[in-house]
Amino acid sequence: MSETNEPSFVFETATLSDVGCVRKVNEDSMLSLPDSGLWLVADGMGGHAAGDFASQSIVGEMETVGVPGGAVDLRARFMERLTRANTRILQHAAELGNGTIGSTVAALLVQQGHYASIWSGDSRVYRLRGGVLSQVTRDHTEVQALLDAGSITPAEAEAWPRKNVITRAIGVTQTPECEMIEGVLADKDTFLLCSDGLTEYYHDDELERVMRQFEGDLEGLCEKLVTTANERGGKDNVTVVVVRCHQVPLPEMEVSGVYPEFGGYL
Repeated sequence: MSETNEPSFVFETATLSDVGCVRKVNEDSMLSLPDSGLWLVADGMGGHAAGDFASQSIVGEMETVGVPGGAVDLRARFMERLTRANTRILQHAAELGNGTIGSTVAALLVQQGHYASIWSGDSRVYRLRGGVLSQVTRDHTEVQALLDAGSITPAEAEAWPRKNVITRAIGVTQTPECEMIEGVLADKDTFLLCSDGLTEYYHDDELERVMRQFEGDLEGLCEKLVTTANERGGKDNVTVVVVRCHQVPLPEMEVSGVYPEFGGYL
């Protein structure tokens, strides 16, 4: 038990990335650093030597995050490295001279019994708790903005011609434009981080059923999700990172001696 009486957790992780059935290059990248309390998915855009460079730049910077001193330290380290990756991508785009390149990012940061999700773009973080799935992140897309404004209905959004146009990404502005949400961890929480190559083919209700079905088999869950996305068309790269949280029980303490307030001997 920590000095601040915070619960302690260990993490079970599975990952899988696939190029899909149409693309020739996998522009997705992923990272799993349980000892650092950091997991992420990045989905690059810009084509070969551009999109893959962008997503790999984010992962490459994050691989140096080390072991933080707590939640605040981890977030500071994360944003420092994301800013460096943002600069690298901007510089690479200037060198290529062929337009904007960039990458989404969807990250899960866990420290001291709490989690934070930091994201930019339409890669997502979901949480399964007590058998109920909730989307932690909110897409930075044109269609989501229209939905939020009440300009279109969910049914119209499904067929919207620009539904995949994102409004934020790493490497397209001088500083990273991200959003963050925080929460408290619970025992058996299961997080899914994924690129839009998965959510193109899954509605949330089906995703919940599959995650419940494979709750005890994270490797099998990854295989099922990626295989199904490819069977349904596989138009894009698809990447999934699954994290299951296990709370560590407090150690039992042996107590001996005479304590009158407790009725005598213990």
